[in-house]
Amino acid sequence: MCHVAVIGTGVVGSAVALLLRQKGYTVTGVCSKTGVSAAGLAAELGCKSTTVPGDIITEADIVFLTTPDRELSSVASRLADSGTVNNKHIFYHMSGALPAEVLSPLKEKGAAIGAAHPLQSFATIEKAIANLPGSFFAIQGDNRAVDAVFKIVADLGGKPFLMKSEDKALYHLGACIASNYLVAVIHFAVSIFSCIGMSPEQAAEALLPLIKGTLANIEVLGPVKSLTGPVARGDAGTIERHLEAMKVLDPSLAELYKTLGRYTTQVAIEKGSIDKVGAEKLFSIFREEGEADV
Repeated sequence: MCHVAVIGTGVVGSAVALLLRQKGYTVTGVCSKTGVSAAGLAAELGCKSTTVPGDIITEADIVFLTTPDRELSSVASRLADSGTVNNKHIFYHMSGALPAEVLSPLKEKGAAIGAAHPLQSFATIEKAIANLPGSFFAIQGDNRAVDAVFKIVADLGGKPFLMKSEDKALYHLGACIASNYLVAVIHFAVSIFSCIGMSPEQAAEALLPLIKGTLANIEVLGPVKSLTGPVARGDAGTIERHLEAMKVLDPSLAELYKTLGRYTTQVAIEKGSIDKVGAEKLFSIFREEGEADV
Protein backbone atom coordinates (compact mmCIF):
# COMPACT_ATOMS: atom_id res chain seq x y z
CA MET A 1 0.00 0.00 0.00
CA CYS A 2 1.20 3.54 -0.76
CA HIS A 3 2.91 5.81 1.72
CA VAL A 4 1.29 9.23 1.81
CA ALA A 5 2.28 12.65 3.15
CA VAL A 6 -0.10 15.60 3.46
CA ILE A 7 1.04 19.22 3.35
CA GLY A 8 -1.72 21.50 4.57
CA THR A 9 -3.90 20.21 7.39
CA GLY A 10 -7.08 22.18 6.98
CA VAL A 11 -10.46 20.52 6.49
CA VAL A 12 -9.73 18.80 3.16
CA GLY A 13 -6.16 17.71 3.94
CA SER A 14 -7.13 16.34 7.35
CA ALA A 15 -10.13 14.46 5.94
CA VAL A 16 -8.07 12.91 3.13
CA ALA A 17 -5.34 11.81 5.55
CA LEU A 18 -7.85 10.23 7.94
CA LEU A 19 -9.82 8.49 5.18
CA LEU A 20 -6.71 7.08 3.50
CA ARG A 21 -5.46 5.77 6.83
CA GLN A 22 -8.84 4.04 7.26
CA LYS A 23 -8.33 2.43 3.84
CA GLY A 24 -4.95 1.00 4.81
CA TYR A 25 -2.59 3.67 3.48
CA THR A 26 0.41 4.59 5.62
CA VAL A 27 0.47 8.31 6.39
CA THR A 28 4.15 9.11 6.91
CA GLY A 29 3.72 12.71 8.01
CA VAL A 30 1.62 15.88 7.97
CA CYS A 31 2.67 19.51 7.72
CA SER A 32 1.04 22.85 8.48
CA LYS A 33 2.26 26.45 8.52
CA THR A 34 2.19 26.92 12.30
CA GLY A 35 2.37 23.25 13.25
CA VAL A 36 -0.67 23.41 15.54
CA SER A 37 -3.23 21.67 13.31
CA ALA A 38 -0.58 19.25 12.03
CA ALA A 39 0.37 18.21 15.55
CA GLY A 40 -3.23 17.45 16.45
CA LEU A 41 -3.78 15.44 13.27
CA ALA A 42 -0.45 13.61 13.66
CA ALA A 43 -1.42 12.52 17.17
CA GLU A 44 -4.58 10.96 15.76
CA LEU A 45 -2.74 9.34 12.85
CA GLY A 46 0.35 8.27 14.80
CA CYS A 47 2.75 9.96 12.38
CA LYS A 48 5.28 12.80 12.24
CA SER A 49 4.23 16.44 12.14
CA THR A 50 6.29 19.42 10.99
CA THR A 51 6.20 22.98 9.69
CA VAL A 52 8.82 22.21 7.03
CA PRO A 53 7.29 20.51 3.95
CA GLY A 54 10.49 18.78 2.86
CA ASP A 55 10.82 16.98 6.20
CA ILE A 56 7.96 14.53 5.59
CA ILE A 57 8.25 13.47 1.96
CA THR A 58 11.35 11.26 1.97
CA GLU A 59 9.36 8.20 3.10
CA ALA A 60 6.29 9.02 1.00
CA ASP A 61 5.39 7.96 -2.54
CA ILE A 62 2.29 10.15 -2.78
CA VAL A 63 2.19 13.74 -1.50
CA PHE A 64 -1.01 15.77 -1.28
CA LEU A 65 -0.64 19.56 -1.23
CA THR A 66 -3.84 20.86 0.34
CA THR A 67 -2.71 24.39 1.13
CA PRO A 68 -4.70 27.48 0.05
CA ASP A 69 -4.46 28.07 -3.70
CA ARG A 70 -2.37 31.22 -3.26
CA GLU A 71 0.35 29.19 -1.51
CA LEU A 72 0.62 26.22 -3.87
CA SER A 73 3.25 27.69 -6.18
CA SER A 74 5.54 28.80 -3.34
CA VAL A 75 5.19 25.47 -1.50
CA ALA A 76 6.05 23.61 -4.72
CA SER A 77 9.12 25.78 -5.21
CA ARG A 78 10.24 25.25 -1.60
CA LEU A 79 9.90 21.50 -1.99
CA ALA A 80 11.78 21.54 -5.29
CA ASP A 81 14.63 23.43 -3.61
CA SER A 82 14.69 21.14 -0.58
CA GLY A 83 16.71 18.40 -2.25
CA THR A 84 14.17 15.76 -1.14
CA VAL A 85 12.14 15.41 -4.36
CA ASN A 86 12.92 12.61 -6.79
CA ASN A 87 11.32 10.52 -9.53
CA LYS A 88 9.54 8.16 -7.12
CA HIS A 89 7.24 10.96 -5.97
CA ILE A 90 3.80 11.84 -7.24
CA PHE A 91 2.46 15.20 -6.07
CA TYR A 92 -1.20 16.21 -6.18
CA HIS A 93 -2.90 19.43 -5.28
CA MET A 94 -6.63 19.53 -4.59
CA SER A 95 -7.49 22.98 -5.93
CA GLY A 96 -10.57 23.30 -8.10
CA ALA A 97 -9.36 26.45 -9.86
CA LEU A 98 -5.69 25.73 -10.64
CA PRO A 99 -4.20 23.23 -13.11
CA ALA A 100 -1.61 20.64 -12.17
CA GLU A 101 1.05 22.74 -13.90
CA VAL A 102 1.22 25.03 -10.87
CA LEU A 103 3.39 22.23 -9.43
CA SER A 104 5.82 22.28 -12.39
CA PRO A 105 8.92 22.98 -10.22
CA LEU A 106 8.43 19.47 -8.81
CA LYS A 107 8.15 17.96 -12.29
CA GLU A 108 11.52 19.50 -13.12
CA LYS A 109 12.97 17.38 -10.29
CA GLY A 110 11.61 14.16 -11.84
CA ALA A 111 8.33 13.87 -9.91
CA ALA A 112 4.93 13.35 -11.51
CA ILE A 113 2.30 16.02 -10.86
CA GLY A 114 -1.48 16.00 -10.87
CA ALA A 115 -4.62 17.67 -9.59
CA ALA A 116 -7.48 15.85 -7.89
CA HIS A 117 -10.32 18.13 -6.84
CA PRO A 118 -13.32 16.71 -4.98
CA LEU A 119 -16.52 18.32 -6.25
CA GLN A 120 -17.94 18.79 -2.79
CA SER A 121 -18.42 21.41 -0.09
CA PHE A 122 -16.54 20.87 3.17
CA ALA A 123 -17.62 22.80 6.26
CA THR A 124 -15.89 20.61 8.87
CA ILE A 125 -13.50 17.64 8.92
CA GLU A 126 -16.32 15.35 10.08
CA LYS A 127 -18.62 16.45 7.25
CA ALA A 128 -15.78 16.12 4.75
CA ILE A 129 -15.14 12.52 5.84
CA ALA A 130 -18.86 11.80 5.47
CA ASN A 131 -19.24 13.60 2.11
CA LEU A 132 -16.10 12.59 0.21
CA PRO A 133 -17.36 9.05 -0.57
CA GLY A 134 -19.66 9.32 -3.57
CA SER A 135 -18.23 12.66 -4.70
CA PHE A 136 -16.86 13.26 -8.19
CA PHE A 137 -13.16 14.14 -8.44
CA ALA A 138 -11.83 16.29 -11.29
CA ILE A 139 -8.55 14.68 -12.39
CA GLN A 140 -5.83 16.27 -14.49
CA GLY A 141 -2.05 15.88 -14.81
CA ASP A 142 0.77 13.63 -15.99
CA ASN A 143 -0.09 10.12 -17.16
CA ARG A 144 1.64 8.53 -14.16
CA ALA A 145 -0.18 10.83 -11.76
CA VAL A 146 -3.54 10.24 -13.44
CA ASP A 147 -3.12 6.45 -13.41
CA ALA A 148 -2.21 6.39 -9.72
CA VAL A 149 -4.95 8.75 -8.55
CA PHE A 150 -7.74 6.69 -10.11
CA LYS A 151 -6.95 3.97 -7.57
CA ILE A 152 -6.73 6.48 -4.72
CA VAL A 153 -10.08 8.08 -5.63
CA ALA A 154 -11.68 4.64 -5.83
CA ASP A 155 -10.33 3.84 -2.36
CA LEU A 156 -11.85 7.09 -1.09
CA GLY A 157 -15.20 6.00 -2.55
CA GLY A 158 -15.10 8.77 -5.14
CA LYS A 159 -15.86 8.93 -8.86
CA PRO A 160 -12.97 10.25 -11.01
CA PHE A 161 -13.43 12.14 -14.25
CA LEU A 162 -10.65 13.40 -16.51
CA MET A 163 -10.49 17.01 -17.65
CA LYS A 164 -8.19 19.20 -19.71
CA SER A 165 -5.97 21.80 -18.08
CA GLU A 166 -7.54 24.61 -20.12
CA ASP A 167 -11.02 23.70 -18.83
CA LYS A 168 -10.14 24.12 -15.16
CA ALA A 169 -11.46 27.70 -14.87
CA LEU A 170 -14.81 26.78 -16.44
CA TYR A 171 -15.08 23.73 -14.22
CA HIS A 172 -14.49 25.81 -11.10
CA LEU A 173 -16.93 28.46 -12.34
CA GLY A 174 -19.70 25.87 -12.59
CA ALA A 175 -18.87 24.49 -9.16
CA CYS A 176 -18.94 27.96 -7.57
CA ILE A 177 -22.32 28.75 -9.11
CA ALA A 178 -23.81 25.46 -7.87
CA SER A 179 -22.44 25.80 -4.34
CA ASN A 180 -21.43 29.35 -3.40
CA TYR A 181 -24.10 31.17 -5.40
CA LEU A 182 -26.72 28.74 -4.15
CA VAL A 183 -25.86 29.94 -0.65
CA ALA A 184 -26.15 33.55 -1.83
CA VAL A 185 -29.57 32.95 -3.43
CA ILE A 186 -30.84 31.27 -0.27
CA HIS A 187 -29.51 34.21 1.76
CA PHE A 188 -31.50 36.47 -0.63
CA ALA A 189 -34.67 34.49 0.11
CA VAL A 190 -34.02 34.53 3.86
CA SER A 191 -33.55 38.31 3.78
CA ILE A 192 -36.97 38.71 2.11
CA PHE A 193 -38.64 36.47 4.71
CA SER A 194 -37.00 38.65 7.37
CA CYS A 195 -39.06 41.55 6.01
CA ILE A 196 -42.28 39.74 6.97
CA GLY A 197 -41.25 39.27 10.58
CA MET A 198 -39.31 36.00 10.54
CA SER A 199 -35.93 35.69 12.21
CA PRO A 200 -33.12 34.48 9.94
CA GLU A 201 -33.22 31.14 11.79
CA GLN A 202 -36.98 30.76 11.28
CA ALA A 203 -36.69 31.76 7.64
CA ALA A 204 -33.98 29.18 6.97
CA GLU A 205 -35.98 26.50 8.76
CA ALA A 206 -39.09 27.38 6.77
CA LEU A 207 -37.28 27.37 3.43
CA LEU A 208 -35.20 24.23 3.88
CA PRO A 209 -38.00 21.72 3.08
CA LEU A 210 -38.69 23.64 -0.14
CA ILE A 211 -34.99 23.67 -1.02
CA LYS A 212 -34.59 19.97 -0.26
CA GLY A 213 -37.70 19.15 -2.29
CA THR A 214 -36.35 21.10 -5.24
CA LEU A 215 -32.98 19.32 -5.03
CA ALA A 216 -34.77 15.96 -4.81
CA ASN A 217 -36.66 16.84 -8.00
CA ILE A 218 -33.41 17.81 -9.73
CA GLU A 219 -31.84 14.50 -8.68
CA VAL A 220 -34.64 12.60 -10.42
CA LEU A 221 -35.68 14.89 -13.27
CA GLY A 222 -32.71 17.19 -13.93
CA PRO A 223 -32.80 20.98 -13.60
CA VAL A 224 -34.91 21.87 -16.66
CA LYS A 225 -37.84 19.56 -15.92
CA SER A 226 -37.70 20.56 -12.25
CA LEU A 227 -38.47 24.23 -12.94
CA THR A 228 -41.79 25.31 -11.42
CA GLY A 229 -43.30 28.62 -10.36
CA PRO A 230 -44.50 31.79 -12.08
CA VAL A 231 -41.74 31.98 -14.71
CA ALA A 232 -42.31 28.35 -15.74
CA ARG A 233 -46.05 29.15 -16.07
CA GLY A 234 -45.54 32.46 -17.83
CA ASP A 235 -47.43 34.16 -14.99
CA ALA A 236 -46.55 37.80 -15.69
CA GLY A 237 -49.06 39.16 -13.18
CA THR A 238 -47.45 37.37 -10.22
CA ILE A 239 -43.98 38.52 -11.28
CA GLU A 240 -45.17 42.12 -11.54
CA ARG A 241 -46.59 41.87 -8.01
CA HIS A 242 -43.21 40.55 -6.83
CA LEU A 243 -41.50 43.61 -8.27
CA GLU A 244 -44.05 45.94 -6.72
CA ALA A 245 -43.45 44.33 -3.33
CA MET A 246 -39.70 44.71 -3.76
CA LYS A 247 -39.93 48.48 -4.11
CA VAL A 248 -39.74 48.64 -0.30
CA LEU A 249 -36.47 46.70 -0.36
CA ASP A 250 -33.00 47.64 -1.57
CA PRO A 251 -33.33 48.51 -5.31
CA SER A 252 -30.21 46.44 -6.02
CA LEU A 253 -32.10 43.35 -4.85
CA ALA A 254 -34.80 44.06 -7.43
CA GLU A 255 -32.11 44.07 -10.10
CA LEU A 256 -30.82 40.75 -8.80
CA TYR A 257 -34.38 39.35 -9.03
CA LYS A 258 -34.63 40.57 -12.63
CA THR A 259 -31.27 39.06 -13.56
CA LEU A 260 -32.30 35.69 -12.10
CA GLY A 261 -35.66 36.06 -13.82
CA ARG A 262 -34.10 36.54 -17.25
CA TYR A 263 -32.01 33.40 -16.83
CA THR A 264 -34.99 31.45 -15.48
CA THR A 265 -37.01 32.51 -18.53
CA GLN A 266 -34.37 30.88 -20.73
CA VAL A 267 -34.77 27.67 -18.71
CA ALA A 268 -38.56 27.84 -19.13
CA ILE A 269 -38.09 28.19 -22.90
CA GLU A 270 -35.84 25.11 -22.85
CA LYS A 271 -38.47 23.26 -20.83
CA GLY A 272 -41.12 24.22 -23.38
CA SER A 273 -43.52 25.47 -20.71
CA ILE A 274 -43.85 28.97 -22.23
CA ASP A 275 -44.20 30.08 -25.84
CA LYS A 276 -42.40 32.89 -27.66
CA VAL A 277 -45.06 35.47 -26.81
CA GLY A 278 -45.01 34.54 -23.12
CA ALA A 279 -41.22 34.63 -23.05
CA GLU A 280 -41.08 38.09 -24.63
CA LYS A 281 -43.56 39.36 -22.05
CA LEU A 282 -41.36 38.06 -19.23
CA PHE A 283 -38.18 39.43 -20.78
CA SER A 284 -39.89 42.82 -20.98
CA ILE A 285 -40.75 42.72 -17.27
CA PHE A 286 -37.27 41.56 -16.30
CA ARG A 287 -35.50 44.14 -18.46
CA GLU A 288 -32.91 46.22 -16.58
CA GLU A 289 -33.84 49.74 -15.51
CA GLY A 290 -33.36 52.17 -18.38
CA GLU A 291 -32.97 49.45 -21.03
CA ALA A 292 -35.22 50.16 -23.98
CA ASP A 293 -37.48 47.61 -25.68
CA VAL A 294 -36.02 46.21 -28.87
